[in-house]
Amino acid sequence: MTPETASTITPAKVAAPVVQIDKLWSIFHTTGREAVIHQDLDLTISQGEMMSIVGGSGSGKTVLLRQMLGLETPARGQVTVLGEPASQLGREGAASRVGMLFQHGALFSAFTVLENIGFPLRELGTLPRDLIHDVAMVKLQMVGLDPSQAHKMPSDLSGGMVKRVALARALVMDPPLLLLDEPTAGLDPDSADEFCRLLRSLHQELGLTVVMVTHDLDTLFELSTRIAVVAEKKVIVSGTAREVMAYPHPFIRDFFLGERGQRATALLSETTPKV
Repeated sequence: MTPETASTITPAKVAAPVVQIDKLWSIFHTTGREAVIHQDLDLTISQGEMMSIVGGSGSGKTVLLRQMLGLETPARGQVTVLGEPASQLGREGAASRVGMLFQHGALFSAFTVLENIGFPLRELGTLPRDLIHDVAMVKLQMVGLDPSQAHKMPSDLSGGMVKRVALARALVMDPPLLLLDEPTAGLDPDSADEFCRLLRSLHQELGLTVVMVTHDLDTLFELSTRIAVVAEKKVIVSGTAREVMAYPHPFIRDFFLGERGQRATALLSETTPKV
């Protein structure tokens, strides 16, 4: 290739981050005092990642998810999601671009399974009832539930089924970004493993970008392509599980290298993330 030829080649475009957090400050006011949760926090999440956010109690992990969803506004700094300020998602309705699976499912107790799944579509007010029913039924089966479950009430469901229904609702509008708050909390080990397999499969099949908050080390090691550790009001390190565990910090030592962490770390010696 000659220099003249090389100069005519247009460089390949680099995909913009799905989530970009720059110099974020989160400040809460309680009883006349300011509580600074995040200070100059930076985080970049690229397309197709399964990013897990970990940190100690009160470090503001769920606050970050709520800011990505546009439900909370940072005191300073910028949160950009899918190329737009996250605050715009909150005003316009984030469900079409960002799906959210809340820790306990947050299903509407007075709605059936199918009504819960189709709720975001009904809120649009632009689709016929028959189409909403059909789309909701497709999502029900996508998460591994039989159509016979469609007309059950949330009170009739097991914990694992509640998670699956909530996941179907989060995906009903085919969002490119999925946020998960403690996705396996409250599940027994077998159900948690099954739910992890489902998440991994959907991540691959749908090309999702996933951001997850979890305390469960098995889930963390099973799913994460990258881990971000929040401590001292910012992200102190992000990388693969091995890279993060090599970073010298008291929280990382206690979280990953304590007795519970050593048991879960056995996964790393046997497998790599299957995403």
